[in-house]
Amino acid sequence: MARYTGPVCRLCRREGTKLYLKGDRCYTDKCALSRRNYAPGQHGQSRSKLTNHGIQLREKQKVRRYYGVLEGQFNTYYEMAAKTPGLTGENFLKILERRFDNVVYRMGYAASRAEARQLVVHGHFSVNGKRANVPSMLLNVGDVVEVIEKSRNSVKFKAIIEAQKTSVPQWLSVDPENLQGKVIAEPVREDIELPIEEHLIVEWYSK
Repeated sequence: MARYTGPVCRLCRREGTKLYLKGDRCYTDKCALSRRNYAPGQHGQSRSKLTNHGIQLREKQKVRRYYGVLEGQFNTYYEMAAKTPGLTGENFLKILERRFDNVVYRMGYAASRAEARQLVVHGHFSVNGKRANVPSMLLNVGDVVEVIEKSRNSVKFKAIIEAQKTSVPQWLSVDPENLQGKVIAEPVREDIELPIEEHLIVEWYSK
């Protein structure tokens, strides 16, 4: 399964904003962006002003990195959004929010989306009673996500839930005692608190 394996703090520095790719570390003074608030590389501190094209590209890359999606799949999601009635930009973000790994993160069962992806791949969750290990699977209203019985007593899950910093959005419900969550509605734009200007992504793809 293809994924980015390089230093993730470098991605935050490149986009000039926290992408929260390392969980708790991003909330501390150890955050690389806090210590070196400029783009990586030899000429990182002398970047020229971005053109409109550059601004659109950076917004696309930022969102892609927020959700940990590679270019090909990102393009596929955009095509799906463009064919769906409504605003393409909002449809696009809603599709990204419905990814299995993102839902696990939003339910508070992982400290970051990257960790959620890893936990999903390792088979720690079931969907509607069936074990599932595909992070890109899109969940629908009524789907139930549950930590499998074998993983429930692990120290890792207990520590993650105790240290939970993610507030659960209104389109999800979570039963922390039974380590279970449910998709109770479609995500709406107001639930996505990330600093995203989706119209820039639409403009990028419209060229």
